[in-house]
Amino acid sequence: MVRDISMAPSGKKKIEWVQSSMPVLTAIEKEFRKTQPFRGLKIAISIHLEAKTANLALTLRAGGADVWVTGCNPLSTHDDVAAALEEMGFPVFAWRCCTDEEYEDFLCRTLSCHPDLILDDGGDLLSMLHGKCSDCGDRLMGGTEETTTGVMRMRQREAAGQLKYPMMAVNDADCKHLFDNRYGTGQSTWDAITNTTNLIVAGKTVVVAGYGWCGKGVAARAKGLGAEVIVTEIDPICAIEAVMDGHRVMKMDDAAPLGDFFVTVTGCYDVITERHFKMMKDGAVLSNSGHFDVEVSRSDLEKMATEIFERRFNIMGYRMPDGRVLNLLAEGRLVNLAAGNGHPAEIMDMSFAIQAYALEYMAKNAKGMTPHVFDVPRDIDMKVAAMKLTGMGVSIDALTEQQKEYLGNY
Repeated sequence: MVRDISMAPSGKKKIEWVQSSMPVLTAIEKEFRKTQPFRGLKIAISIHLEAKTANLALTLRAGGADVWVTGCNPLSTHDDVAAALEEMGFPVFAWRCCTDEEYEDFLCRTLSCHPDLILDDGGDLLSMLHGKCSDCGDRLMGGTEETTTGVMRMRQREAAGQLKYPMMAVNDADCKHLFDNRYGTGQSTWDAITNTTNLIVAGKTVVVAGYGWCGKGVAARAKGLGAEVIVTEIDPICAIEAVMDGHRVMKMDDAAPLGDFFVTVTGCYDVITERHFKMMKDGAVLSNSGHFDVEVSRSDLEKMATEIFERRFNIMGYRMPDGRVLNLLAEGRLVNLAAGNGHPAEIMDMSFAIQAYALEYMAKNAKGMTPHVFDVPRDIDMKVAAMKLTGMGVSIDALTEQQKEYLGNY
């Protein structure tokens, strides 16, 4: 169920392009063809549906899985890639710019396969399995979660005693958050902002809300582009990190009049609201790289604006009563995917390798796992890191037996 199946050739070219830069996933696909860890299993995946995701879906199918695919954001699906996957025989339920009702229907249709495993991004599949689609979880062994936001939602559900299935926090694996969140989000966010606005960053003031791994990456890339960076935080430790990384740290109330670009990466809601909009410069650019479109309050902008108009593709202008115009990118949705191509292929090579091995682990061990949020086993992290180094042509030292004894590594 895709927008236009005739777009498939374009999608196939995109998939072929990223495959050439994802050596770890290529190696895992070859391994899975031999070992068939998912033979006879159905895997439902809800993730930003673009070329790198398609490569992951192909890897899981190579391992014997019947893979059902949907997106995890109404604006991040690439229609040509969705068409390519459908033409390759995958059940696909997604198209770009779907309505909220269509988005929920796509999730339900994907879960209608009664999956054995799920791969979630943001927690919507899991939420549906605990609500509207609870009957579709009768065969579910467990699943994995890709994002900070999704892991947070899982842990909240577990703390409330409501988690029904074992889930693995892929986001917390080192080979995911240290690279995907920091370098991937950092680069892809600024790729999207600069390509969408065609504005220079050098000499401007960038306000980054949140200094977790994603915020660190966004701030570092902004600084590298020549911007002065202001960080807003609620965590005193993260705030100290930002100061020692060379950034100014202050409250959003104080940063609002100073910023030229604003990027939210907190995972929370109402980070930038009416009182901040009242103080902003004419022409300020607002964007979000958190999972959901709740960090920059679009409802407040709409309430305040005397005029709302499209300035260029993926930029809406909101004219304030005093004549100032504030610019919101990609409806306040995940800007790097809603207005860009997402993370670089080399970065997602590691993240999706962790996903593939985490799902393999769940397939083999889920029967002995209780409903709980599990960490990715350390040996998976280390294996993926070693494979990535090999793919990069990098060699590292190894401990001698004497050194292992000295360090207590028996």
